[in-house]
This record gives sequence, C-alpha cells and structure tokens, in this order.
Amino acid sequence: MYQAIVFDVDGTILDTEKAVLHSLQSVLAEEDQFYTHEELRFALGIPGEKAIQFLNIQNEEEILTKWMEREVQMASEVQLFDGIEAVLAQIPESGVVTSKNSYEMKKGFYPFGIGDYFQAIVCASDTVNHKPHPDPLLKAMELLARNPQEVLYVGDSPYDMACAHSAGVDFGLALWGAKSEKGFEKAEHVFRQPSEILTQVAIQNE
Repeated sequence: MYQAIVFDVDGTILDTEKAVLHSLQSVLAEEDQFYTHEELRFALGIPGEKAIQFLNIQNEEEILTKWMEREVQMASEVQLFDGIEAVLAQIPESGVVTSKNSYEMKKGFYPFGIGDYFQAIVCASDTVNHKPHPDPLLKAMELLARNPQEVLYVGDSPYDMACAHSAGVDFGLALWGAKSEKGFEKAEHVFRQPSEILTQVAIQNE
C-alpha cells in the first residue's frame, strides 16, 4: 500500500487532449504551419515552452502566448474524467505534479474546485527542470514529507513514467487518458478506471 498518491493533471485528472491539441493546431495554422493532431501529440505532457521549441518556430514567445490564450478560450471543452473526483475525495494524502505553468493552473485547474484535495501541488513554474526530469516529483515528495517507496505517481504519458522512475517512484498508468498500454510495459500498475487506484492506497478507517 502507498501512503500518498501524486497525480499528473492533463490526461489524468482533466480530459484536456482536444483543447490542448486543437488550440495549438489552430494557432500554428495561422502561421501557415499545418499539423494533424497525431503529429502534435508529443506536446501532451510537457511544458508548452518545450513543445514550441520542438517545433522550431521563429516567434516562439508570441506563439506560446497565443496558444495559452486560445486554450483558455476552449475551457468549455475541458472536463474532469468520470469518477476521478470521487477517488480524490477518498485518498487521505495526495499531490499534483504537472507540466502546466502557474497561469494555466489558475485558468484551467483551480476553477474545477478540486485544489483542496491535494496537500502538495507542483507546476512547471515551481522547478527549473521539468518532466521527465525527477525534480518536480522530488519537490512534491519533499512537500509531502514522503520517501519514494511510499509514493505512487499516476499519469498518462511516457514523460510521467520517466519522471516517476528517475525519482525512484512506482508509476501507475491512467489508461483512461493514455488510451493504450503500448510503451508502458515498465509501469508497475495499469488502472483502467480511476476507482482502481483505491486498491493501492492506505485509506484510514474512521
């Protein structure tokens, strides 16, 4: 049993894939750069700044700003995954490690009213290094006062799994966000629905 569960946000807690990819696709199209959603999937799970750098575009800062604004405009298309809030409410100790920055968290996470479920929240603005580097997860463990053996990190991307394993933490695949187990053969757990997470956490009986 794990003492604390740490969650990724996009694709794990929030169903953001359509909003993230469509907003990026539309902003790039305005610059005569045309990509399919599949070609842009690499942008899921890493900070926006890094995704833009990979695209090797001249006006990176301007594109990033437009992308963030466009994503906020599509907020109505973002929702909590079914069953996730009920699970969060039952976990005594949990945290968040996300590639969203503080602005994105303010606009696209806290409005869902789930912030109080977490004892530690680490976003891209809180560390110099980002996933797949272990630093964000190490910071979350420091805030939770937990060691790696006591923590499970739940996410949906290869970056999440690499972050967990480089921090010495077990990884649980959120299959409802990842859609496929391919590439996640080294995951310690595969969860097909959020409620399955509860089988791995120490829940204190009242």
